[in-house]
Amino acid sequence: MLPLGKIRNEILRKIILSDLPVGDEKIVVGPKEGFDAAVLEYDESNYLVIATDPVLGVPREHFGFFTYHFASSDVAVFGARPRWLIVDLLLPPGAKEEELKAIMDELREECKKYGTSIVGGHTGVYKTINDFTATTTAIGIVRKDELKLPLAKAGDDIVITKGVAIEFAVGVAWFKAEELKSVLSPSEISHLRGMYRLESVVRDALLAREFARGMHDATEGGLTALHEIADNSGVGFEVYYENLYMHPLVEKVVNFYGVNPLTVSSTGTLIIISPSENTRELIKKLQTNGIGAFVIGRFTEERERVLIKNGKKEGFPKFERDAYAEVY
Repeated sequence: MLPLGKIRNEILRKIILSDLPVGDEKIVVGPKEGFDAAVLEYDESNYLVIATDPVLGVPREHFGFFTYHFASSDVAVFGARPRWLIVDLLLPPGAKEEELKAIMDELREECKKYGTSIVGGHTGVYKTINDFTATTTAIGIVRKDELKLPLAKAGDDIVITKGVAIEFAVGVAWFKAEELKSVLSPSEISHLRGMYRLESVVRDALLAREFARGMHDATEGGLTALHEIADNSGVGFEVYYENLYMHPLVEKVVNFYGVNPLTVSSTGTLIIISPSENTRELIKKLQTNGIGAFVIGRFTEERERVLIKNGKKEGFPKFERDAYAEVY
């Protein structure tokens, strides 16, 4: 039986990615583990970057926000501004017109912020749909010399924005608030709910792209995405546990549920592959724009993947289960 959440890489390789018809000469980057967008030839100077993502299991009150940002984040990490969206909204029986309007109002607001146009899609109410669901395809254009792929070189720094375990903690505050009342006050739960706006890396990536070699959103599986970067780059990495940052409220939630902050969903945490000579300016640029940024490790020539904790080395955990998928 397949586990909950994103299909694991071994199944992805065996069933999904094997023998795909991807021989078109316009395909620059096709389906590949660790690459959350496709890259197509656009013209002599530019590439087209395309990503698609589902939207489900998110707060209904901010469904429009996530409908924009999930797919758009995957385009932005390749260095492209999300320019066009195709949006499918699938609604359950009983959905109300005012609920649909609220989604579209919020979606339009996010599109205006980033200069993104909705160019198509589909909307309908169906008996087989149990909850509000969307699929968004985001498209952007990037100059060929400005394309950012999630590939690292030995010596590059590992920089993250905002902190870890964001998506898990915010989701719990929305869907499991009663359980949290034993460790968080009502005002703390309310504050954590408001942190849903951190679950995007569009702004982070557009600010970081001039300094980054590559970028990756720490979605399902959290920082275990570093394994995919290392696999695709032929390098190893070391992460310094003491350098990891968690928002104090996020830390309370993580400790309450006993989950590993390294492996749990953290949409909104941008992993930046930074040439060491760029790191200082990168962090300055992000912090000047109100985004926390932290050097948590580096990529190494040695192929080992290690976590350095209290001065001792241990193997960096792999993505086996994500508590986010199990809670929701």
